[in-house]
Amino acid sequence: MTVYDVIDAKKKKRALTAEQIGYFVARVADGGATDSQIAAFCMATLLNGMTEEECFYLTDAMTESGERSPRPAGGGVFADKHSTGGVSDSTTLILVPVLASLGVKCAKYSGRGLAHTGGTLDKLESFAGLRVDLSPAEFEGQVARVGAAIAGQTEKVDPADKHMYAVRDVTATVDSVPLIASSVMSKKLASFADIILLDVKYGDGAFMHTPEEALSLAQLMVRIGERAGRKMLASVTCMDEPLGDGIGCNAEVNEVCAILRGEKENDLSRLSLDHAARILAAAERIPLEEAEGRAYGALRSGAALKKLGEIVAAQGGRAEDVLSPLPMAEHKVVVRAAGDGYLRISALALGRACAALGGGRAREGDPVDHAVGILLKKRQGDLVRRGEALAEAYTRGGAEEGIALAEGAFALSDQKIKDRPLVFATIGGKE
Repeated sequence: MTVYDVIDAKKKKRALTAEQIGYFVARVADGGATDSQIAAFCMATLLNGMTEEECFYLTDAMTESGERSPRPAGGGVFADKHSTGGVSDSTTLILVPVLASLGVKCAKYSGRGLAHTGGTLDKLESFAGLRVDLSPAEFEGQVARVGAAIAGQTEKVDPADKHMYAVRDVTATVDSVPLIASSVMSKKLASFADIILLDVKYGDGAFMHTPEEALSLAQLMVRIGERAGRKMLASVTCMDEPLGDGIGCNAEVNEVCAILRGEKENDLSRLSLDHAARILAAAERIPLEEAEGRAYGALRSGAALKKLGEIVAAQGGRAEDVLSPLPMAEHKVVVRAAGDGYLRISALALGRACAALGGGRAREGDPVDHAVGILLKKRQGDLVRRGEALAEAYTRGGAEEGIALAEGAFALSDQKIKDRPLVFATIGGKE
C-alpha cells in the first residue's frame, strides 16, 4: 500500500478501509505524506465525501497518532465543551467556573483565534501573568486542586490533525463535513472527558451556513463520540450576529466578568448557562430544571466569579483582576447609523474588523493586541435613527481598514429582520 493508492481510491469514490485510513494518517504524522498528497486527499474527501464508518476510522486514527492526555487523579466527573467557532463566543470562560463551582471538573484544552474567530487562550491571556502553557503535571495538579484548568494542548497530542489542518487551511478544504468532524472529535477523544458538549454554529459568522447543515455535522460528531464510549451532548446555535456585546480579548473578558458578577444578562450569558445546565444534568443525573437553578445560583452566590479568580491565580494571574474591567485601547471611534431603519449586523464582518484592528490574527503565530476591540451599542432587529451610536471601536490609531470593515458590518432595512432562533436544536440529555 502507498499514499498514492489511498488517494486514488478516494478519488474514485471508494469507501476506504480502516487499514487504508490508518496507513494514510500514520504517513501524515511521520512526514511520509507530502503536503501536496495531503491536499489531494482532503480535496477528494471534500468532493466525494465519506461514509460514517470512514469518519470513525479517520477520527480514531488521528486520535491514535499522538499521545492521549492522562486522566487527573482524584476521581470525579470530567466535562468538556467545544464550539465550532464564532464571534464574541466566550462561553468557555463562563461555563467552566460555573461547573467547577458546582463540583463538575473541567480539564479544558482550548485553542487560539484565527481569521474572524476569537480564541479562548488569547482571551485568558488578557489577565496579566496568566500562563496557558501548562505542563501535564501542572495541568493535572491544578484540576485536582481547583477543579478546573484551561490550557493549550501539547504538540504531541493529535499531530496528524495539526498537519492536516494546516494544509486544509490553505487549500480551500476546511469546509468538508467529514474532515471537520474528524478534526474536532480526534482532539476531544484524545482527552479523558466523560461528558462532551458540542456547540455547532450556523449562520453568517460560522462555517455552516444553514441550521440543517450544522445539525448534520452535530449528529455525525455525536455518533462518533458515542461509538468511542463518551456521553455526548450537542447544541446547534446561531451565529448571525455576535453572541455577546464585546468583540476582542479585553472586551470579551470584561463582559464575561460582568456576567459572572451578575451585572449583565444577554445571549452570551443565557447560552453559557444553558450549556452548563445540560452538562450538570448529565453529570449529576438530575432534571434539567434543577440543573438550571443550580447554574444560575452559582452566579447569584458569587461562587462562579470566585472560581474564575481561583483559575486565574492558579495559572499565574491575579485573582482580583476579575473584579474590575481590563483597559481598552486609547482611541475610540463611534460607528453611527447612516439612516433610519431596523438594524442588521454581520458577525463575520465584525470579526474581520476586530482582526484588522489588531485584535485577531491572519496566520498562526501573529501577535494579538488585547486592548483593541469593538463594543456593540445596538443589537440586530433594533429600530435605530440616523446618527445613533451602533458600536464603539477601540484602536491604537491609524486603523482605517478595521473601522471601514466595522462600518460595513451594519445594514438598515425598512422591515424588522426575523431573527433565527439562538438554539435551533439540541441532541442528548433528555433521557
